[in-house]
Amino acid sequence: MLLVDAKSKLNSETAFEFRNVSKSYVKDNVATPVLKDVTLRAKPGEFIALVGPSGCGKSTLLNLLAGLLKPTSGEVIFQGQSVQDVNTHVGYVTQRDNLVPWRTVEGNLALPLEIRKSTRSERQARVQEAIEQVGLAGFGKHYPTELSGGMRKRVTLARALIYGADTLLMDEPFGALDAQLKLVIEEELMRLWHDAHPTILYVTHDLTEAITLADRVVVFSARPAQILAIEEIDIPRPRDLNATRFLPYFRDVHEKLWALLKINLSDKREH
Repeated sequence: MLLVDAKSKLNSETAFEFRNVSKSYVKDNVATPVLKDVTLRAKPGEFIALVGPSGCGKSTLLNLLAGLLKPTSGEVIFQGQSVQDVNTHVGYVTQRDNLVPWRTVEGNLALPLEIRKSTRSERQARVQEAIEQVGLAGFGKHYPTELSGGMRKRVTLARALIYGADTLLMDEPFGALDAQLKLVIEEELMRLWHDAHPTILYVTHDLTEAITLADRVVVFSARPAQILAIEEIDIPRPRDLNATRFLPYFRDVHEKLWALLKINLSDKREH
């Protein structure tokens, strides 16, 4: 198993929490509000997707939880503690793969274990396990330039998982992939998530992706982002992601949430 045992997370009822969080960016003494009074709580092992207009502040929310930014007001809580500095207990996956070009697949996967000062034998065992689990057997000695886009994304995902974080922050991780490959990688993510159940906070512009993957979908308004709705996704797991998209329930939820998004997109253009 790539991640720490899920039982270690059951001691807490809350994985993370945003309490009335607002965030503004200041440039030339002018404040631009991005988030306004955002309150959201996640249970351990929950998969939460964030959707909303482009530039509304979804990625800012991830950066606040990662400790890369500080809120203008409100509080960010992670595993019962206020986030005051860089949060080294989360894994972060962005749209870019950010692989080290001079390291092989094995070398890239070993990097977080080296940082944690794991023994050589432990690194070798976990790296090989990770390679097998993401379907890259035989490619351990390859460099990023020798891999397809989908393969690089698998390495990026495995590197975040091998880090051993209970919580993964994912910022449009599969946005650059074509539709067919994206579905394959999403299925891979679901399989890995079912194995170890990390808590996932997932930013996407793809409403279909949000509904098929998540336990809850959070819909944000245009900037400054406020939560318009939180939709519980009542689709049994494990899910066939392709078949899920043809369910009447899926269609109803998609229409409901798209109506909210469309209104906000229209309001944004008018302003």
